[in-house]
Amino acid sequence: MGDEQAAVTPPKHAARGTITSDYEVDVHAWVQEQVRFLRAGAWSRLDIEHLADEIAGVGRSERHALTSALNVILLHLLKWDHQPARRSRSWVTSIRTQRCVVEERLDDSPSLRSQFEGLVARAYHRARIEAAGETGLDEDIFPATCPYAWNA
Repeated sequence: MGDEQAAVTPPKHAARGTITSDYEVDVHAWVQEQVRFLRAGAWSRLDIEHLADEIAGVGRSERHALTSALNVILLHLLKWDHQPARRSRSWVTSIRTQRCVVEERLDDSPSLRSQFEGLVARAYHRARIEAAGETGLDEDIFPATCPYAWNA
């Protein structure tokens, strides 16, 4: 369906050539409007610059969510290995749960498997800092590179 045939509410500021919803003012309204434009095939009405930014953001969010889950796993593994007297069932549960999250993220976005090694390194760097802070142990006690093997 072309722009002429699209059953889309005309922009409020059509005379000035702006879109109805302002991305900077109400992103949710802007998203809903962009969805209507996309579904209606109203290509000329799309806010391409912001759409591209948002789509790129989705990819970053997926990587961030995977890295966060890896971080939790690595933090608890480091604490498990370096504070055996403080081991708890909650650490085991957290590790198991976050492993499920990692697998789900990789299943949902298989292309992240090619970035997995780098994401583990990024997560480990942060987990090492957090482990030192949470345990009171010197950061140098923890290996400089991730000592754990992954099957991603």
